Formats: sequence, structure tokens, C-alpha cells
Amino acid sequence: MHTYSVRVYNWEPLRQCNSELDLNIGEQVVVKEDLVSEIGVIDSGESIMADEKKTIIVRKATKRDLETYEKNKEKKAEILQLSKSEIKRVGLNMKLVDVHVSLDGSNSIILFTADERIDFRELVKNLSKIFHRSVRLHQVGSRDEARKLGGCGVCGRDLCCLSFPGNLPSISIDMARVQQIAHRGSERISGVCGRLMCCLSYEAAQYQQMLIGFPEIHSSVKIKEGKGEVIEINVLTGDIKLRMSEGGILVVKKEVLL
Repeated sequence: MHTYSVRVYNWEPLRQCNSELDLNIGEQVVVKEDLVSEIGVIDSGESIMADEKKTIIVRKATKRDLETYEKNKEKKAEILQLSKSEIKRVGLNMKLVDVHVSLDGSNSIILFTADERIDFRELVKNLSKIFHRSVRLHQVGSRDEARKLGGCGVCGRDLCCLSFPGNLPSISIDMARVQQIAHRGSERISGVCGRLMCCLSYEAAQYQQMLIGFPEIHSSVKIKEGKGEVIEINVLTGDIKLRMSEGGILVVKKEVLL
């Protein structure tokens, strides 16, 4: 018996599944989750606990399975258009992002964003009647929306979130602070989604390690010239910029601190 991490939906955690099949990373499989058949992909990432979702690997995806999967994707535009019309009719303040039709066609998952909590029970009931299948609405964040829509960042490359197949990493302002760029302002360190850039996480741990032995920003330090307040640190060059208590700015190395 083998244990695999399976990616079923990009916007949800990886599933942990046991199977007697000998599968490779990146291989497509048919899984059954809550009585709904879906296409999944064997992933190398860390998955959730097995009993949190009843996901079972049924078989390796066949040519027919993949053809059906592609045909279901072709229905997305029609479903989105009809859903938008119904949302406008019932007067809900929500923005549709994407739609997913299950492999067996019995279930549709509609992704949306909203600035507030939405009571969409009536909408789900109406859409189920229109599409003659079970409909589930799933609210996602602005990062997930950006990943679905795609695009380029200020660096000119594809958005970082497009390279994350599973859960998006958590990005905090502390990652910007440790890299000494938080002072640039939220506009310069935010991505097209309006949230902090994913790339802030790439080197945060290295900067944190390099800062060991350096004083804190705004702390008071002593050098032979007198006392000063640390106003800036450049860990790449080892420079510490001080505002001296007697006046003036001085740049020193950490080795000269007393």
C-alpha cells in the first residue's frame, strides 16, 4: 500500500490517499470525494490528514477520462454567464472568478470573491434548478483570484502564485521588515492582487539568519565615537547606519559596536 498526496482542487489543501497503485509525481488519477468523481494529480507537497476528507484513488486517468475533463472545461463560459445573470437578478454583491465541473458532471463548484459575508442560499437553489446538477459556491481570496486569472508581476515574469499548485504560502509584513523594504510603502511591495507579494517569502529566512548579531532597528548602541540610534541595516554589506546623539549620521560595521 502506497501513500500519496493528491491535488484535486488548486484552491484547497492536498489530499492524503492510500492506494495499491504504483503512481509517479505528476500522474493524473481519477479520485472519488464525497461521492463525486474528479481528476486529481499526484503531488510531492505536504497533504492534510487522511481522515479530514474522504478521498479515494479509483484508477489512473484514462484517455476517455481526460477527454471528458476537457469537455467539461468547455462548459465554463456558459455556466459563468448564466450565473452572473442570476447573481445580478437576486442582487448579490459578489464577483465570479471561475467554475469547475466535476468529472462525472454531477457537481459544479463556482468560485467567487466578496468583500463581506454573502448569504447565497437562494442563489445556490436557483442555480441548481438552472443547471440540473448540484451547485456549490466557494469563496476565495484575492490571491486565488489572481492565480486563476494569471498575468505578469512588476518583474515582468508570470505571477508567483501560478507556480504554487497547492496552498498559497502565508505572507506577512514581517518578511518585508526583515528585508528592510517595509518602508517603501504597501503599493511597492504589493502584487496585482492587492496583497503582499509572494516573492517576499523567497529570501526572508536567509535575511533572518543573516541578521543574527545585528542590533535592532531604533535601538541604542555604543561605538568609540559615542552613542547612536540604529536607523538602517544593510545585511548584504554589513553596514549599520546610526543617527548619533551628538548629531550627524554615521555608517559603521557591526564589528565596531561596543
